[in-house]
Amino acid sequence: MQLKPKHRKVAILFSGGPAPSANTVISATTLNFLDNNIPVVGVFRGYEFLQDFNPHYPKLRKGVHYEELSYNITQVRNDRGIYLRTSRANPGKNIKTMEDIEDPARNTQLRNILDAFEYLNVGALISIGGDDTLKTANYLSIMGFPVIHIPKTIDNDYYGIPWTFGYWTAVNTAQTAMLNLKADAQATDSFFIIELMGRKAGWITYAAGIAAEAILMIALEDIEEDVLDVEGLAERIADTIIARENNRRPYGIIAVSEGLADKLPDNLRPHETDKHGNILYREAQIGKILADSAKRIYREKTGLEVKIIQKQIGYETRSAAPISFDVVLGSMLGYGAFKFFRQDEFGVMVSVTDNFDLKAVPFSELIDPETLKTRLRDVPRGSDFYTLKETLSYRKFWE
Repeated sequence: MQLKPKHRKVAILFSGGPAPSANTVISATTLNFLDNNIPVVGVFRGYEFLQDFNPHYPKLRKGVHYEELSYNITQVRNDRGIYLRTSRANPGKNIKTMEDIEDPARNTQLRNILDAFEYLNVGALISIGGDDTLKTANYLSIMGFPVIHIPKTIDNDYYGIPWTFGYWTAVNTAQTAMLNLKADAQATDSFFIIELMGRKAGWITYAAGIAAEAILMIALEDIEEDVLDVEGLAERIADTIIARENNRRPYGIIAVSEGLADKLPDNLRPHETDKHGNILYREAQIGKILADSAKRIYREKTGLEVKIIQKQIGYETRSAAPISFDVVLGSMLGYGAFKFFRQDEFGVMVSVTDNFDLKAVPFSELIDPETLKTRLRDVPRGSDFYTLKETLSYRKFWE
């Protein structure tokens, strides 16, 4: 989309959950603009302050709600956390159709954001965030404001980009923890069911499971039925444990995705959601549900007890120190935001090819025009990656 920003100043914000290399992206983006004499406003806590802006009673204060970014941003390039901080504010929560975007009764918070940018003399926005943040970027773009979006999620389920920044750091962090638990399991003749982040996609579960030598890796891609057969899956786990024991390997780790909670029966499924309507996966305790059921089935089959320990690995993967790949990827995406700004390409997401060439992906390719929902990418059943995780799952004839 070709637009000309009304003001020269650019805003940058981060919204949604943390991801390793967040500060790399913020730093690289800012430096490229500053090097070309374009001022950058760093907005704190995503849309939280902007969505409630009142032009008749402005409360946006420098140093509290935003900051004029300087070359000091270079100092945070490899830091953990998020320099601008974040929130899960959802200014587009009332938008369900294209007509809603123009409806004053539903687009109030979006108009507040535009008023805030006018107050700050901001002519374009660089948004960094997940699929919900992409939806907000799309709404603002449809309303005529120049937006460039940088995709963020450790889940790696973004359509239009091969890898999202922070994903491989999250996998690496999970692998380290899982290998420690594997050593503990070997020492104590026990099994761990490790619940990993990833929402509806198995990218983290499969990659971390492969890297940590998990004996089973299970995500939503493995579940074909509409409602998860908890008993059936727990029996598969119990049978795998029995096969391991029969082969003198009475230990192991099992990787499961938090997204399995999406298909839990109603009596087990948590009904509390976040501000974007997503269920709170950690509250579902899918690992505990499977561990308790597997222990019971094991007891019924053998007459014995088995030690199965449930463990969640999540938040510690989101703010780990970024590995070099994610620093390079984050730097490229930050440069890409400036490149497309300079070319007056707005309403696009910054992406890279496999060899780090930059490309702009229009929002229209990422978002369904009818539902306004983002396109997500899971691990296709039958793909080489899926087949690899199946191949590396435990087989009793090993060793």
